[in-house]
Amino acid sequence: MIILNFAGGLAVFLFAMKLMSEGLQKVAGQRMRALLGKLTGNRLSGILTGAGVTATIQSSSATTVMVVSFVNAGMLSLNGAVAVIMGANIGTTMTAWIISLLGLGEGGGQFSLALLLAALSLPFTFSKKERLQAVGQPVMGLALLLVGMDLLKGAMPDLGQYPQLLEWIASLSGWGMGSVLLFVAIGTALTCVMQSSSAMMAITLLMCHQGLIEIDMAIALVMGENIGTTITANMAAMVANASAKKAARAHLVFNVVGVTVSLLLFYPITRLIQGVFPANAPMAVSLFHTMFNVCNTLLQVWFIPQILWIVDHLVKEEPAAEGEKEYSLTYISRGPIDTAELNLQSAKKEIELFGQRVAEMYAKLPGLRDEKEFDTTMQQIEQGEQLTDRMEMELTGYLTAVAGGNLSGHTTERVSAMLRVVDNLESIGDCILQIALTRKNKRADAVHFSDHLNDNLAEMSALVEGAMDVMENNLHDYNHADLTAATEAEERVNACRDRLRSEHLEALRTQRYGYAIGNAYSTLYAQYEKLADHIINVSEALCGGKWGEGN
Repeated sequence: MIILNFAGGLAVFLFAMKLMSEGLQKVAGQRMRALLGKLTGNRLSGILTGAGVTATIQSSSATTVMVVSFVNAGMLSLNGAVAVIMGANIGTTMTAWIISLLGLGEGGGQFSLALLLAALSLPFTFSKKERLQAVGQPVMGLALLLVGMDLLKGAMPDLGQYPQLLEWIASLSGWGMGSVLLFVAIGTALTCVMQSSSAMMAITLLMCHQGLIEIDMAIALVMGENIGTTITANMAAMVANASAKKAARAHLVFNVVGVTVSLLLFYPITRLIQGVFPANAPMAVSLFHTMFNVCNTLLQVWFIPQILWIVDHLVKEEPAAEGEKEYSLTYISRGPIDTAELNLQSAKKEIELFGQRVAEMYAKLPGLRDEKEFDTTMQQIEQGEQLTDRMEMELTGYLTAVAGGNLSGHTTERVSAMLRVVDNLESIGDCILQIALTRKNKRADAVHFSDHLNDNLAEMSALVEGAMDVMENNLHDYNHADLTAATEAEERVNACRDRLRSEHLEALRTQRYGYAIGNAYSTLYAQYEKLADHIINVSEALCGGKWGEGN
């Protein structure tokens, strides 16, 4: 029952942290994403931004995963990423202070505070305005966090009734530096398993509060937690590009170096911390957590090039096998999707690349008129269509997973718009392949067009290419998608199609060419027009996503 009660309290605490983080991301996520996206290589601005973003959204994991995604998308340099990660480590220390100051009080007073916070969140929670609902969510999350801490305290047994347990814990603490290293390892392992340094910090503070462990062993646990918290970013970078992997490894190196230095000065540090808070172990541990991350940053910020030199040796960039690169996503990291409000930028970059790929595929169609290059060009188009299928599957899977998160209304609309864009881009690839196959069948049947018919199809192709250019421009800048230009390009294609169809019907009536030629010709201009329909659908979906300035 003790284990079940403790697990229940921990579940409430973890849910509260998730609720707080998601709510804060809804309120400030777009601004945080825009702020990170505008970062330069300035170390100070990176540290301050990382600390501010993490303190705002109450999740260092969300910040580091977002940083890895931005590096993966080429939007943030490695130098800037390391500085932001350093700042994120500072920002995450706020959680420990919230728990120490609000979550570990005696009696029912703190539970009353939880009820008060829950009551304050009610007007926001039941508001019809989504923005106000998002404000209420982190307030309710804080209330539940205090409830979770109270449940964890209630689940802790009276250790006086378990003298054997006290003796065992005392024996673990009696091996000097060996005990310190053991508790560092325990903190690392448990944080990796739970994937929440905040939860482990809460448990550590609670054990200090209950007298289960001494301050020195609690400090060792905190050191381990700082190493264990890097697991999330490293998981996110597992299948990312080399730069993203390096950003994640830099987070690990940064914390490992900080822990190593702290271990060398362990006993002076613990004496200093105990001297500041001799009678309040949780406050002493919270102070160490802050000092560790601030001093670690102040020490290592001057050695970012050296950190990157180390990660260069940890992450080897292996050349991709022939054809392998074009069949894998470039910007999206296949890690945990727990930062949905903040992580759409990678998907936008991937969709922009998707648009470039179908445009490159379309540009190969004229090569089918060259007999010497026909087979090679046909193979390239077929491979390109396979690529569009793969990209559509991967992007749809990713966006569907994102849509399953707790999203704001605006973000939900944008994810839906992205899904429509991806679907139409894949359909464009299908249309290009169908045009190529029609050309292939025409060649196999020895059907030859007159110069006039070839000129007509070339005109149609050029108009579709113009529409494709407008689509690519819109995919490059969602905020300023030009639907007017896209519509005008579509209208020009339709007008050309109507003219070619009228001429074709007249040619059939007067028997200027036979059925085989007429069938291949009408099929081609109809396929071009169908392709243009999917092109305009992309721009319409973008404009329906309601992207605004800076979002």
